[in-house]
Amino acid sequence: MTERQPDEILLGFARALRAAGVPVTHDRAQGFVEAAAVLGVDDRRATYLAGRATLCAGPDDLERYDQVFHAYFEARDGLPRPRPAQPTAPFAGLPLEESSGAGGTPDDEVLRARASETEVLRQRDVSSLSAAEKHRLAGLFVTLRPRPPVRRTARHQAWHRGDVDASRTLRASLRRMGEPADIAWRRRGVRPRRVVLLVDVSGSMSGYADALLRLAHRFTQVGREGGGVVETFTVGTRLTHLTRAMRLRDPERALVAAGETVPDWSGGTRLGETLRFFLDRWGQRGMARGAVVVVFSDGWERGDPALLGEQMARLRRIAHRVVWVNPHRGKTGYEPVQQGVVAALPHCDDFLAGHSLATFAELAEVVSRA
Repeated sequence: MTERQPDEILLGFARALRAAGVPVTHDRAQGFVEAAAVLGVDDRRATYLAGRATLCAGPDDLERYDQVFHAYFEARDGLPRPRPAQPTAPFAGLPLEESSGAGGTPDDEVLRARASETEVLRQRDVSSLSAAEKHRLAGLFVTLRPRPPVRRTARHQAWHRGDVDASRTLRASLRRMGEPADIAWRRRGVRPRRVVLLVDVSGSMSGYADALLRLAHRFTQVGREGGGVVETFTVGTRLTHLTRAMRLRDPERALVAAGETVPDWSGGTRLGETLRFFLDRWGQRGMARGAVVVVFSDGWERGDPALLGEQMARLRRIAHRVVWVNPHRGKTGYEPVQQGVVAALPHCDDFLAGHSLATFAELAEVVSRA
Protein backbone atom coordinates (compact mmCIF):
# COMPACT_ATOMS: atom_id res chain seq x y z
CA MET A 1 0.00 0.00 0.00
CA THR A 2 1.40 3.37 -0.99
CA GLU A 3 1.70 5.83 1.88
CA ARG A 4 0.37 9.26 1.13
CA GLN A 5 2.35 12.40 1.90
CA PRO A 6 1.07 14.71 4.67
CA ASP A 7 0.74 17.66 2.26
CA GLU A 8 -1.44 15.57 -0.05
CA ILE A 9 -3.70 14.57 2.83
CA LEU A 10 -4.04 18.15 4.06
CA LEU A 11 -4.81 19.51 0.61
CA GLY A 12 -7.36 16.73 0.13
CA PHE A 13 -9.08 17.90 3.31
CA ALA A 14 -9.13 21.48 1.96
CA ARG A 15 -10.81 20.22 -1.23
CA ALA A 16 -13.37 18.28 0.81
CA LEU A 17 -14.13 21.38 2.84
CA ARG A 18 -14.60 23.39 -0.37
CA ALA A 19 -17.00 20.72 -1.69
CA ALA A 20 -19.00 21.06 1.53
CA GLY A 21 -19.63 24.73 0.82
CA VAL A 22 -16.87 26.47 2.79
CA PRO A 23 -15.14 29.09 0.56
CA VAL A 24 -11.60 27.72 0.77
CA THR A 25 -9.27 29.66 -1.53
CA HIS A 26 -5.83 28.58 -2.74
CA ASP A 27 -4.15 31.02 -0.35
CA ARG A 28 -6.07 29.64 2.63
CA ALA A 29 -5.22 26.08 1.69
CA GLN A 30 -1.53 26.98 1.41
CA GLY A 31 -1.67 28.76 4.76
CA PHE A 32 -3.25 25.67 6.29
CA VAL A 33 -0.43 23.44 5.07
CA GLU A 34 2.21 25.84 6.38
CA ALA A 35 0.49 26.25 9.76
CA ALA A 36 0.10 22.48 10.17
CA ALA A 37 3.79 22.00 9.35
CA VAL A 38 4.76 24.51 12.06
CA LEU A 39 2.47 23.03 14.70
CA GLY A 40 3.15 19.42 13.73
CA VAL A 41 1.15 17.29 11.32
CA ASP A 42 1.37 14.32 13.70
CA ASP A 43 -0.73 16.16 16.27
CA ARG A 44 -4.44 15.86 15.45
CA ARG A 45 -5.45 18.69 17.78
CA ALA A 46 -2.81 20.99 16.28
CA THR A 47 -3.96 20.12 12.75
CA TYR A 48 -7.57 20.83 13.75
CA LEU A 49 -6.69 24.26 15.18
CA ALA A 50 -4.48 25.13 12.20
CA GLY A 51 -7.34 24.45 9.78
CA ARG A 52 -9.91 26.22 11.92
CA ALA A 53 -7.73 29.34 12.01
CA THR A 54 -6.79 29.39 8.31
CA LEU A 55 -9.64 27.78 6.36
CA CYS A 56 -12.75 29.29 8.02
CA ALA A 57 -13.82 32.70 6.79
CA GLY A 58 -16.36 33.40 9.53
CA PRO A 59 -18.47 31.96 12.36
CA ASP A 60 -20.90 30.36 9.89
CA ASP A 61 -18.14 28.04 8.63
CA LEU A 62 -17.15 26.60 12.02
CA GLU A 63 -19.91 24.01 12.36
CA ARG A 64 -19.42 22.74 8.82
CA TYR A 65 -15.65 22.65 9.39
CA ASP A 66 -16.06 20.42 12.46
CA GLN A 67 -18.32 18.02 10.59
CA VAL A 68 -16.04 17.69 7.59
CA PHE A 69 -12.92 17.37 9.76
CA HIS A 70 -14.31 14.35 11.62
CA ALA A 71 -15.75 12.80 8.45
CA TYR A 72 -12.42 13.17 6.63
CA PHE A 73 -9.73 12.31 9.16
CA GLU A 74 -11.59 9.51 10.89
CA ALA A 75 -12.00 7.62 7.62
CA ARG A 76 -8.47 7.62 6.14
CA ASP A 77 -4.90 6.70 7.09
CA GLY A 78 -2.12 9.21 7.42
CA LEU A 79 -2.41 11.05 10.76
CA PRO A 80 -2.77 9.75 14.32
CA ARG A 81 -6.27 10.67 15.43
CA PRO A 82 -7.72 9.36 18.70
CA ARG A 83 -11.49 9.48 18.87
CA PRO A 84 -12.90 12.46 20.76
CA ALA A 85 -13.97 11.90 24.34
CA GLN A 86 -17.52 13.11 23.53
CA PRO A 87 -19.41 11.58 20.62
CA THR A 88 -19.83 13.87 17.64
CA ALA A 89 -23.09 13.98 15.70
CA PRO A 90 -22.66 12.37 12.27
CA PHE A 91 -22.64 14.72 9.31
CA ALA A 92 -25.25 13.48 6.86
CA GLY A 93 -24.40 15.99 4.18
CA LEU A 94 -20.93 14.62 3.26
CA PRO A 95 -20.70 10.83 3.46
CA LEU A 96 -17.24 9.47 2.69
CA GLU A 97 -17.09 6.45 0.43
CA GLU A 98 -13.94 4.44 -0.22
CA SER A 99 -13.37 2.09 -3.11
CA SER A 100 -13.49 -1.51 -1.95
CA GLY A 101 -12.32 -3.25 -5.11
CA ALA A 102 -9.42 -5.68 -5.11
CA GLY A 103 -6.05 -4.01 -5.17
CA GLY A 104 -7.58 -0.67 -4.26
CA THR A 105 -5.33 2.00 -2.77
CA PRO A 106 -6.05 5.24 -0.94
CA ASP A 107 -5.48 6.97 -4.30
CA ASP A 108 -8.70 5.35 -5.50
CA GLU A 109 -10.80 6.92 -2.73
CA VAL A 110 -13.61 9.15 -3.91
CA LEU A 111 -15.28 11.81 -1.81
CA ARG A 112 -18.93 12.11 -2.76
CA ALA A 113 -21.09 15.03 -1.64
CA ARG A 114 -24.83 14.87 -1.50
CA ALA A 115 -27.51 17.15 -0.17
CA SER A 116 -28.37 16.99 3.52
CA GLU A 117 -31.58 15.29 4.61
CA THR A 118 -33.06 18.66 5.52
CA GLU A 119 -32.43 20.07 2.05
CA VAL A 120 -33.91 16.95 0.45
CA LEU A 121 -36.99 17.31 2.64
CA ARG A 122 -37.35 20.94 1.58
CA GLN A 123 -37.59 19.84 -2.06
CA ARG A 124 -40.02 16.94 -1.51
CA ASP A 125 -43.68 17.10 -2.49
CA VAL A 126 -45.55 17.52 0.81
CA SER A 127 -48.38 15.22 -0.32
CA SER A 128 -45.96 12.29 -0.64
CA LEU A 129 -44.40 12.58 2.83
CA SER A 130 -44.87 10.07 5.60
CA ALA A 131 -46.27 11.10 8.98
CA ALA A 132 -42.77 11.32 10.48
CA GLU A 133 -41.52 13.41 7.57
CA LYS A 134 -44.49 15.76 7.83
CA HIS A 135 -43.71 16.19 11.52
CA ARG A 136 -40.12 17.13 10.67
CA LEU A 137 -41.29 19.45 7.90
CA ALA A 138 -43.62 21.25 10.32
CA GLY A 139 -40.59 22.27 12.36
CA LEU A 140 -38.92 23.75 9.26
CA PHE A 141 -41.67 26.30 8.65
CA VAL A 142 -40.00 28.58 11.20
CA THR A 143 -37.19 29.06 8.65
CA LEU A 144 -39.60 30.98 6.40
CA ARG A 145 -39.44 34.74 6.95
CA PRO A 146 -41.91 36.32 4.51
CA ARG A 147 -41.49 40.09 4.59
CA PRO A 148 -44.71 42.11 4.31
CA PRO A 149 -45.02 43.97 0.99
CA VAL A 150 -45.10 47.75 1.34
CA ARG A 151 -46.91 50.59 -0.36
CA ARG A 152 -46.24 54.33 -0.61
CA THR A 153 -48.34 56.70 1.49
CA ALA A 154 -49.36 60.30 0.87
CA ARG A 155 -47.43 61.50 3.91
CA HIS A 156 -43.72 62.23 3.75
CA GLN A 157 -41.04 61.31 6.24
CA ALA A 158 -37.54 62.60 6.92
CA TRP A 159 -34.84 60.74 5.02
CA HIS A 160 -31.15 61.06 4.26
CA ARG A 161 -31.80 61.63 0.56
CA GLY A 162 -34.69 62.10 -1.86
CA ASP A 163 -36.61 65.38 -2.33
CA VAL A 164 -35.70 68.63 -0.63
CA ASP A 165 -37.90 69.33 2.40
CA ALA A 166 -38.27 73.06 1.95
CA SER A 167 -40.29 73.62 5.15
CA ARG A 168 -37.82 71.88 7.46
CA THR A 169 -34.87 73.54 5.71
CA LEU A 170 -36.44 76.99 6.10
CA ARG A 171 -37.31 76.43 9.78
CA ALA A 172 -33.76 75.32 10.49
CA SER A 173 -32.45 78.47 8.80
CA LEU A 174 -34.81 80.71 10.83
CA ARG A 175 -33.62 79.09 14.07
CA ARG A 176 -30.13 80.24 13.08
CA MET A 177 -31.28 83.82 12.48
CA GLY A 178 -31.35 83.41 8.72
CA GLU A 179 -27.96 81.78 8.40
CA PRO A 180 -27.77 78.90 5.89
CA ALA A 181 -28.59 75.51 7.43
CA ASP A 182 -28.13 71.94 6.30
CA ILE A 183 -30.60 70.91 3.62
CA ALA A 184 -33.32 68.58 4.90
CA TRP A 185 -34.54 65.75 2.73
CA ARG A 186 -37.73 63.75 2.66
CA ARG A 187 -39.39 60.84 0.89
CA ARG A 188 -42.83 59.32 0.63
CA GLY A 189 -43.63 57.19 3.65
CA VAL A 190 -44.28 53.46 3.37
CA ARG A 191 -46.78 51.17 5.07
CA PRO A 192 -47.23 47.39 4.95
CA ARG A 193 -49.61 46.25 2.24
CA ARG A 194 -52.41 43.85 3.15
CA VAL A 195 -52.04 40.21 2.07
CA VAL A 196 -55.11 38.00 1.49
CA LEU A 197 -54.70 34.22 1.30
CA LEU A 198 -57.44 32.04 -0.26
CA VAL A 199 -56.70 28.37 0.47
CA ASP A 200 -58.54 25.62 -1.43
CA VAL A 201 -59.42 22.78 1.02
CA SER A 202 -61.38 20.61 -1.42
CA GLY A 203 -60.79 16.88 -1.84
CA SER A 204 -58.24 17.29 -4.62
CA MET A 205 -56.17 19.58 -2.36
CA SER A 206 -56.41 17.47 0.81
CA GLY A 207 -52.77 16.36 0.58
CA TYR A 208 -51.60 19.97 0.69
CA ALA A 209 -54.14 21.57 3.03
CA ASP A 210 -52.12 21.04 6.23
CA ALA A 211 -48.92 22.51 4.75
CA LEU A 212 -50.77 25.44 3.17
CA LEU A 213 -52.44 26.35 6.45
CA ARG A 214 -49.06 26.16 8.20
CA LEU A 215 -47.77 28.53 5.54
CA ALA A 216 -50.72 30.86 6.13
CA HIS A 217 -50.01 30.75 9.86
CA ARG A 218 -46.39 31.68 9.19
CA PHE A 219 -47.44 34.59 6.96
CA THR A 220 -49.80 35.79 9.69
CA GLN A 221 -47.29 35.62 12.53
CA VAL A 222 -44.43 37.26 10.64
CA GLY A 223 -46.81 39.86 9.23
CA ARG A 224 -47.94 40.82 12.72
CA GLU A 225 -44.33 41.22 13.82
CA GLY A 226 -43.70 43.57 10.91
CA GLY A 227 -46.91 45.55 11.38
CA GLY A 228 -48.63 43.98 8.36
CA VAL A 229 -52.12 42.55 8.02
CA VAL A 230 -52.71 39.05 6.65
CA GLU A 231 -56.23 37.74 6.10
CA THR A 232 -56.81 34.01 5.52
CA PHE A 233 -59.87 32.31 4.00
CA THR A 234 -60.57 28.73 2.96
CA VAL A 235 -62.52 28.06 -0.22
CA GLY A 236 -64.31 24.90 -1.26
CA THR A 237 -68.05 24.57 -1.34
CA ARG A 238 -68.22 27.68 0.85
CA LEU A 239 -66.02 30.51 2.11
CA THR A 240 -64.67 30.46 5.68
CA HIS A 241 -62.80 33.29 7.40
CA LEU A 242 -59.81 31.80 9.28
CA THR A 243 -57.85 34.87 10.32
CA ARG A 244 -58.74 34.56 14.00
CA ALA A 245 -57.52 30.97 14.13
CA MET A 246 -54.30 31.84 12.29
CA ARG A 247 -53.50 34.55 14.85
CA LEU A 248 -52.92 31.95 17.57
CA ARG A 249 -49.18 31.90 18.19
CA ASP A 250 -48.82 28.12 18.46
CA PRO A 251 -49.16 26.54 14.98
CA GLU A 252 -50.63 23.30 16.32
CA ARG A 253 -53.34 25.12 18.22
CA ALA A 254 -53.97 27.27 15.16
CA LEU A 255 -54.50 24.20 12.97
CA VAL A 256 -56.82 22.63 15.53
CA ALA A 257 -58.86 25.84 15.65
CA ALA A 258 -58.96 25.89 11.85
CA GLY A 259 -60.19 22.30 11.77
CA GLU A 260 -63.00 23.20 14.14
CA THR A 261 -63.93 26.26 12.06
CA VAL A 262 -63.91 24.93 8.49
CA PRO A 263 -67.05 22.87 7.74
CA ASP A 264 -66.20 21.71 4.20
CA TRP A 265 -62.89 19.83 4.46
CA SER A 266 -62.20 17.58 1.45
CA GLY A 267 -65.47 18.54 -0.22
CA GLY A 268 -66.11 19.84 -3.70
CA THR A 269 -64.78 22.96 -5.36
CA ARG A 270 -66.90 25.93 -6.38
CA LEU A 271 -64.24 28.56 -6.80
CA GLY A 272 -66.38 30.89 -8.89
CA GLU A 273 -69.21 31.01 -6.35
CA THR A 274 -66.98 31.33 -3.30
CA LEU A 275 -64.87 34.00 -4.96
CA ARG A 276 -68.01 35.96 -5.85
CA PHE A 277 -69.17 35.73 -2.23
CA PHE A 278 -65.74 36.91 -1.06
CA LEU A 279 -65.82 39.91 -3.37
CA ASP A 280 -69.42 40.82 -2.52
CA ARG A 281 -68.88 40.69 1.23
CA TRP A 282 -65.19 41.48 1.68
CA GLY A 283 -63.70 42.79 -1.55
CA GLN A 284 -66.02 45.73 -2.05
CA ARG A 285 -65.52 46.69 1.58
CA GLY A 286 -61.85 47.18 0.87
CA MET A 287 -60.13 44.04 2.19
CA ALA A 288 -58.94 43.05 -1.28
CA ARG A 289 -58.61 46.58 -2.60
CA GLY A 290 -54.93 47.35 -3.08
CA ALA A 291 -53.95 44.03 -1.47
CA VAL A 292 -51.79 41.15 -2.64
CA VAL A 293 -54.22 38.25 -3.11
CA VAL A 294 -52.82 34.72 -3.22
CA VAL A 295 -55.06 31.85 -4.40
CA PHE A 296 -53.89 28.32 -3.51
CA SER A 297 -55.75 25.87 -5.74
CA ASP A 298 -55.22 23.17 -8.36
CA GLY A 299 -58.01 24.67 -10.47
CA TRP A 300 -60.43 21.71 -10.49
CA GLU A 301 -63.69 23.65 -10.77
CA ARG A 302 -67.02 21.86 -10.33
CA GLY A 303 -68.97 25.02 -11.05
CA ASP A 304 -69.08 27.22 -14.12
CA PRO A 305 -65.55 28.13 -15.29
CA ALA A 306 -66.93 31.25 -16.97
CA LEU A 307 -68.13 32.50 -13.58
CA LEU A 308 -64.65 31.92 -12.16
CA GLY A 309 -63.13 33.92 -15.01
CA GLU A 310 -65.55 36.80 -14.41
CA GLN A 311 -64.78 36.90 -10.68
CA MET A 312 -61.02 36.69 -11.26
CA ALA A 313 -61.28 39.65 -13.66
CA ARG A 314 -63.25 41.50 -11.01
CA LEU A 315 -60.61 40.66 -8.39
CA ARG A 316 -57.82 41.80 -10.68
CA ARG A 317 -59.42 45.24 -11.03
CA ILE A 318 -59.33 45.98 -7.30
CA ALA A 319 -56.26 44.05 -6.08
CA HIS A 320 -52.71 45.30 -6.34
CA ARG A 321 -51.43 41.88 -7.42
CA VAL A 322 -53.02 38.46 -7.91
CA VAL A 323 -50.90 35.34 -7.45
CA TRP A 324 -52.15 31.84 -8.27
CA VAL A 325 -50.29 28.96 -6.57
CA ASN A 326 -50.85 25.48 -8.00
CA PRO A 327 -49.19 22.51 -6.24
CA HIS A 328 -48.90 20.68 -9.57
CA ARG A 329 -47.18 23.60 -11.29
CA GLY A 330 -43.68 22.40 -10.40
CA LYS A 331 -44.15 18.77 -11.44
CA THR A 332 -42.65 17.35 -14.60
CA GLY A 333 -45.07 17.23 -17.51
CA TYR A 334 -47.69 19.48 -15.94
CA GLU A 335 -49.83 21.48 -18.35
CA PRO A 336 -52.39 24.11 -17.19
CA VAL A 337 -55.35 22.48 -18.91
CA GLN A 338 -57.84 22.39 -16.03
CA GLN A 339 -60.89 24.51 -16.77
CA GLY A 340 -60.49 26.58 -13.64
CA VAL A 341 -56.84 27.33 -14.34
CA VAL A 342 -57.56 28.19 -17.98
CA ALA A 343 -60.27 30.63 -16.89
CA ALA A 344 -58.17 32.22 -14.13
CA LEU A 345 -54.71 32.53 -15.68
CA PRO A 346 -55.45 35.56 -17.93
CA HIS A 347 -56.23 37.55 -14.77
CA CYS A 348 -53.20 36.50 -12.70
CA ASP A 349 -49.92 38.36 -12.36
CA ASP A 350 -47.98 35.27 -11.23
CA PHE A 351 -48.52 31.54 -11.65
CA LEU A 352 -46.30 29.66 -9.17
CA ALA A 353 -45.65 26.14 -7.91
CA GLY A 354 -46.62 25.33 -4.33
CA HIS A 355 -45.84 21.69 -3.52
CA SER A 356 -42.74 21.93 -1.29
CA LEU A 357 -41.12 24.08 1.35
CA ALA A 358 -38.66 25.38 -1.24
CA THR A 359 -41.51 26.63 -3.45
CA PHE A 360 -43.16 28.21 -0.40
CA ALA A 361 -39.95 30.19 0.15
CA GLU A 362 -40.06 31.36 -3.48
CA LEU A 363 -43.68 32.42 -3.00
CA ALA A 364 -42.72 34.41 0.09
CA GLU A 365 -40.16 36.33 -1.99
CA VAL A 366 -42.70 37.06 -4.74
CA VAL A 367 -45.20 38.38 -2.20
CA SER A 368 -42.54 40.47 -0.44
CA ARG A 369 -41.57 42.15 -3.71
CA ALA A 370 -45.16 42.79 -4.82
